[in-house]
Amino acid sequence: MATVLPFKGILYNPEIITDSADVTTPPYDVIPPGEQQAFHERHPNNVIRLILGQSTPADTPRDNPHTRSAAYFREWMTQGVLKQDDQPALYLKAITYAHGESSVTRYGLIARVGIEAFEKRIILPHEKTFSKVKSERLELLKATHCNYCPIFSLYPDEGFILGTLEAAVDKSQPAVDFTDEQGHRHRLWRIIDPAVHARVTAAMQDKRLFIADGHHRYETSLNFKKHLQATDPTFNDQHPANYVLMYLCSMSDPGLIILPAHRLVKGLGAEEMQKALNRSRAWFNIADYPFAADNRKTVEKQFLADLEQGVASQPIGIYTRHASVFHLLTLRSGVMEELFGGELDPALQQLDVTVLTRLLFMTILEFDQQRLDDATRFGYASTADKALAAIDSGDFDAAFILNPTRIEQVQEVAQKGLIMPRKSTYFYPKVRSGLVMNTLAE
Repeated sequence: MATVLPFKGILYNPEIITDSADVTTPPYDVIPPGEQQAFHERHPNNVIRLILGQSTPADTPRDNPHTRSAAYFREWMTQGVLKQDDQPALYLKAITYAHGESSVTRYGLIARVGIEAFEKRIILPHEKTFSKVKSERLELLKATHCNYCPIFSLYPDEGFILGTLEAAVDKSQPAVDFTDEQGHRHRLWRIIDPAVHARVTAAMQDKRLFIADGHHRYETSLNFKKHLQATDPTFNDQHPANYVLMYLCSMSDPGLIILPAHRLVKGLGAEEMQKALNRSRAWFNIADYPFAADNRKTVEKQFLADLEQGVASQPIGIYTRHASVFHLLTLRSGVMEELFGGELDPALQQLDVTVLTRLLFMTILEFDQQRLDDATRFGYASTADKALAAIDSGDFDAAFILNPTRIEQVQEVAQKGLIMPRKSTYFYPKVRSGLVMNTLAE
């Protein structure tokens, strides 16, 4: 089913860039403005200039972050800062990071993957996207004709594919080896053996791929392909834009971690939130955790512990900047089936993000689709402390704290052809931008 192929990757030239930590970043959509500026200042060749360039009041259709990205890319290729490999390769990526008290390593294959419409059920999404984000990313792709960061996808595997890749790089030194600003160690190996390429490509042919992170970029690649089909008379089945750069991770990899995607919301006033809490009592049991300055940390710890322990009851925590109290909402048995059984599959009813979106946001707070699709109103945090801090700082008005979605839930939803609400998962760590790039130009 899936077409997974080697390609001539574009990498930073180690003769010029001695530390890849200086020039690579997380994906564009998890970089806040402060970090964006820091990456710009860290190195003149940092990939931030390609994936998330700075806007200016003087920007025009001919001079803007997207056109400047294309100019930087051409300049760096000419200067030799970026260099395309001479031979097609598959790239094995390892990231080692701390999780709890342990050190964990996750492996992924970076390859070129044939773009398929979702209707073919070869590459499967699991969550909705923001239309504005897709249009912005499409303009970048039109200007640059390059994948700067791979889409993070998952595949079912009993170990054959990863075992094949690991054996191919056994005891060899990685082409890239560095530690990033979070203390995560990144290693990357080139695999140029055609026999290994053939085994991996053959093994992937009966796989379905599940998009873990990068839905916007994948849909943008679909739209870019359609754009070229409509505007380029030379476009054919051999064009590079029939493919997209992907990072492929086995679903059984022990280093695959999903963190929560806590919701942060702007534009919720005290009166609106109080009315929502009152209405919520029809479907939730609500426990309140009031606190003062001297016992805030103790109360917060208990609140989060109770949230985690109540996972079977699909609990949702709420904290607003209008009151010194945490609220823990526990869903009553049978509510989702009673309210949405006629329109939502059981696999969706069992997701905490569905309870949040359909019951809290749409039914109780009466958010319409326009409000839900307004990316400027929403923020996301992968840890509870960051979510709560965003309320204390006044950046957002309310935080909705969730337990993480489980990998088996992602797989069930995707296999059924269903779609989760936006930002239902936060796969951790993210895949680094700038490690390997893929040109879409002929």
